[in-house]
Amino acid sequence: MTGDTPFSWRRALVTGGAGFLGSHLCEQLLDSGVEVDCADNLACGRRENIAQLQDRPGFRYVHGDVCDPECAERLPGPYDLVLHFACPASPTDYLRMPLQTLDVGSLGTRNALTIAERDGARFLLASTSEVYGDPLVHPQHEGYWGNVNPVGPRSVYDESKRFAEALVTAHAGTHGTDAGIVRLFNTYGPRMRAHDGRAVPTFICQALAGEPLTVTGDGSQTRSLCFVDDTVDGILRVAASKSVRPVNIGGSDEITMADLARRVVALTGSRSPIAFVDRPVDDPGRRRPDTTLARELLGWSPQVPWEEGLKQTIAYFAARPPEPVPRPEDMAPQS
Repeated sequence: MTGDTPFSWRRALVTGGAGFLGSHLCEQLLDSGVEVDCADNLACGRRENIAQLQDRPGFRYVHGDVCDPECAERLPGPYDLVLHFACPASPTDYLRMPLQTLDVGSLGTRNALTIAERDGARFLLASTSEVYGDPLVHPQHEGYWGNVNPVGPRSVYDESKRFAEALVTAHAGTHGTDAGIVRLFNTYGPRMRAHDGRAVPTFICQALAGEPLTVTGDGSQTRSLCFVDDTVDGILRVAASKSVRPVNIGGSDEITMADLARRVVALTGSRSPIAFVDRPVDDPGRRRPDTTLARELLGWSPQVPWEEGLKQTIAYFAARPPEPVPRPEDMAPQS
């Protein structure tokens, strides 16, 4: 540690850095005195997410695909930290780009690992609660192997991340790469895309527009929400540790989708009704992380109350021009 910088890293690479979560990571690293290269092909990310960073010293945006075999040449580094966050993460995106999703979990992860190995950097893979599938164990701890349908409609995302975890583990064992894995549960906050198929932005935009909030099934399925500031804090704590084990980072506020819709209606002051639509295939019934490891290893726990997090997210969308609302059957806000 040097000066006021809480981390020892000098320069970081964030793949998928123009995405929702990646852009927050870039910003936090810059605020902490770390130079950042943000690599993104904008398949899901947006330039506006990093617009406020473009003129800051130490920030560089590199347009490119981490699956490109020549990406290492375009990202010469050297880096102390490689955060691999490139991947379609919303249902709308990974169902629209199934092969690209599988590629970024395999080819993209391998290329990012090669860069980390080249520079002797700490590597961290952004994995997901989706590796647990529709869990038979609740809450989900890191030792649970999951209940995943490998050929279902969600499998391109689930299996991409499961393969990426196996690849990181094999790379670390074979080459001694300083690599870790963080499994993220349902992060939300400003910079999410309005209609990407995830529940929080979908419900908020519907409520602000006075449209019915489309809840899938009977709304009894649960998720555990974590505000983006808390998630970023957890990610960087895992990165700063030397943990080689997967670590869950997620919220303790387990809530049904019907209750989440009601919270959004109340906080927006909307008169929107709740409409129930068909539930997607293989939609997990319950989702809540066991974060004992993160608490004991890293001293991490979520700090932002759900009401404050939702208010900040609502304010973000309320300040933006409304976007066209897709048909309810195309939205499937289950994640």
